[in-house]
Amino acid sequence: MQGMGNDFLVAPVDDVDGLVAIDELARLMCDRHFGAGADGLVVTSRSRGATADFNSRIFNADGGEAEVSGNGTRCVAAYLYYSGLWRNPEIRIATAAGIKTGRLISNNKLHYEFQFDMGRPILASRDIPVDLEHPVDRVVGHRLTVAGKDYEVTCTSMGNPHCSIVVEDFNDKNMAEAGPLIESHGIFPNRTNVEFVRIVSRSEIEVRFWERGVGWTNSSGTGSCAAAVSSALRGLTDRAVTVKTAGGHLAVRWSSDDIVYLTGAAEVVYEGKWLGLLA
Repeated sequence: MQGMGNDFLVAPVDDVDGLVAIDELARLMCDRHFGAGADGLVVTSRSRGATADFNSRIFNADGGEAEVSGNGTRCVAAYLYYSGLWRNPEIRIATAAGIKTGRLISNNKLHYEFQFDMGRPILASRDIPVDLEHPVDRVVGHRLTVAGKDYEVTCTSMGNPHCSIVVEDFNDKNMAEAGPLIESHGIFPNRTNVEFVRIVSRSEIEVRFWERGVGWTNSSGTGSCAAAVSSALRGLTDRAVTVKTAGGHLAVRWSSDDIVYLTGAAEVVYEGKWLGLLA
């Protein structure tokens, strides 16, 4: 599956919580030279509870488990409709960051478009988490020095941690060095995703993504949400924006009731069988 060029392997299992050595399997399958290749592996199973329709877990290409992925959850939803496992207009998918509710907007053959309720952004430093000497309710314009260069960072969580930096353009050579260094900086106890944000207008931003445990990616759903929220927090944009990514456009709306809605597409690319389990 791919969502705006952010690609995932989606696998149905009997129970997402009963998997053994799934981190190693994720590393093998996501390897682009010795495996199938992907930014992440998502496993899904039917929910046994009443609050969600399906459960999911996502593992980054390095094998580390992520709390949630906006593009990944949308890809799971597209897979479930494509496979005939779900037909209702709304779907509830449980993630480690809570239940995400999606609404199918359109379907054209292998192409699906959804709007997902991504929940409320987490802004307090203790909860993101960001380890500051003096905890604050909002981490906006915080000064962070990396490799001798100062950055003004705005940190949020969409169930997973994000650090957004406004830049003038994407030709800054420091971006390549800053991404991995910020990801593993000491103030982020769980590491962080990094977004480099260019403000186009009050209603449009352009973003490049360094994803925790993956590296540079064409797009990120939660990263787009975090970039939109951080831009609004700084007063640079309105609360509804188009997010231009290298893989396509996403729409993010931070509503008046504090819920962030993410709208975008997901596409079925191929299906197959992982023969490594027979080795």
